[in-house]
Amino acid sequence: MTRAEPLNPSPTANAANDGVTEDATVPSLRDAVTRAVRAYLKDLDGQLSTDVYEMVLAEIEAPLLEEIMAYTRHNQTKASTMLGLNRGTLRKKLKQYDLIGKKHQG
Repeated sequence: MTRAEPLNPSPTANAANDGVTEDATVPSLRDAVTRAVRAYLKDLDGQLSTDVYEMVLAEIEAPLLEEIMAYTRHNQTKASTMLGLNRGTLRKKLKQYDLIGKKHQG
């Protein structure tokens, strides 16, 4: 088993059936999050917001779990290993995002 590496831009194009496309200009996940947070803060226009941390985690965590579950063909043991989570923690998160028992089509 190999250790996870940071998600970086893909040098090749990938036009998958799920509507998600990648090309050589795709930013890293970190860059995408930075841009999204900056845009969110700009939209606040000086106002304060609460629970930003939880909101950002939910926005990232739910699609991450969906994609990993699809990749592992909904095998929670494999998914928990890939994510580095205890299987019980994974189940709790799947329930939190209403992903238990659902086999999403991409």
